[in-house]
Amino acid sequence: MARYTGPQCKLCRREGEKLYLKGDRCGSVKCGVTKRKYGPGQHILGRKKMSKYGTQFREKQKLKRFYGVLERQFSIYFKKAESKKINTGEYLLQMLERRLDNVVYLILFALSRKHARQLISHGHIAVNGRKVDISSYIVKAGDVIKPVDKDNVKNLIKTNIESSGGQKIPEWITVSNEGLEGRIMQIPTRDDISVQVDEQYVIEVCSR
Repeated sequence: MARYTGPQCKLCRREGEKLYLKGDRCGSVKCGVTKRKYGPGQHILGRKKMSKYGTQFREKQKLKRFYGVLERQFSIYFKKAESKKINTGEYLLQMLERRLDNVVYLILFALSRKHARQLISHGHIAVNGRKVDISSYIVKAGDVIKPVDKDNVKNLIKTNIESSGGQKIPEWITVSNEGLEGRIMQIPTRDDISVQVDEQYVIEVCSR
């Protein structure tokens, strides 16, 4: 499976904001965006004002990096959203938000989306009682997400929950059973999605 293996903080610095790619480190003084309030590269401070296309492109890159999706898979999501007879931008965001790795992170089973992908690929997560090892799996309303029935996995998840620092869980998800069971109550609306991105810019650059 193709994945980005370079420095995570470099991605946040390039977008000029925290994308929370490294879990609790992003909230500490060690955060790359906090320590260096400028983009990566030795000539970044001398760059000219960004064009409209550049702004659109950066919004697309920010969205991809926030959810940890590479170009080929992002293009598939966009084509699927474009084929629907509803708001393309909102449907695109809904699909990304409902990825299993994102949901596992939101219910505090993992410290970051990258960590969530690792838990899923190792077979530690079950959806509706069946093990799912595909991070891009799209959950739907009514789905129940739990760790598999193994003591070592449950203890790992409990440790991650305790380390989360009381991060707020979105209203479209409920958590029960001492935090070890997440249920999808409804499809998230645009207001439920936390990523700060202008989806119209994303649609414009993807439609070129």
